[in-house]
Amino acid sequence: MSGQASVDNGVIVTGTFEQEMRRSIENVRAVLARGGLSLGDVVKVNAYVQNSGDVPEFNRIYREYFTPPLPARTTIANCLGDRIKFEIDVVAFGGA
Repeated sequence: MSGQASVDNGVIVTGTFEQEMRRSIENVRAVLARGGLSLGDVVKVNAYVQNSGDVPEFNRIYREYFTPPLPARTTIANCLGDRIKFEIDVVAFGGA
């Protein structure tokens, strides 16, 4: 799935890092559900965090949504512009 950010109907919804991260992951959850999948089917996560100081909070929230065995993950910090604080893209596998 391509990048998901804190967006509602194509409009960026700003907030705290936590609010933006949760909205982004809920967007992922909704898209997966339309395909009959869930966050449990995610095998790879690429996460983009605007400020490296938010990485500890990212790790905490991440473990609320993704449980062991955790998907493979790449996290890149200090990489987003000023408009969003978090973005995520995933690869999910629904089985054979």
